[in-house]
Amino acid sequence: MTSDPSNGTGYLLPSTGAQGLANYPHARTIPSSARIIFVSGTSSRRSDGTVVGCETTEDGGRVLDCATQTAAVLQNIETIIKGATDGRRGLESVVDATVFLTDMCGDYSKMNAEWNKIWPDRTKAPARTCVQVAALPNDKLNVEIKCQAIVD
Repeated sequence: MTSDPSNGTGYLLPSTGAQGLANYPHARTIPSSARIIFVSGTSSRRSDGTVVGCETTEDGGRVLDCATQTAAVLQNIETIIKGATDGRRGLESVVDATVFLTDMCGDYSKMNAEWNKIWPDRTKAPARTCVQVAALPNDKLNVEIKCQAIVD
């Protein structure tokens, strides 16, 4: 087990157990006295309604970039957490996350690459689940993340 006061204590199975495909622990515990913020599903939408990581082609089609969208989603989540905590907390306080992808085979590695930039040490990363969904609320999106973070 590894302890980090900002997001609890991570647990990793020994090397003889199945290991994760990205940087996340098998489990994370937090003190019972901790307050938690629940962040709703967040995408790469900007305040003006445009979407980071979605380019329109000349023929009206769309090209979605999951890596760019994932980086923007994580930035948006950090903005939400900082706003809700008056700047006291950020992504380091996330204890659990659920990632929704519209194309697991095509985008999982791209999403993981961005995830691993934020949490290069899996002992400090949040617990995580990643699932494929048939669609997200906007066809310009290919990734959405919801999470929980320790407030204090």
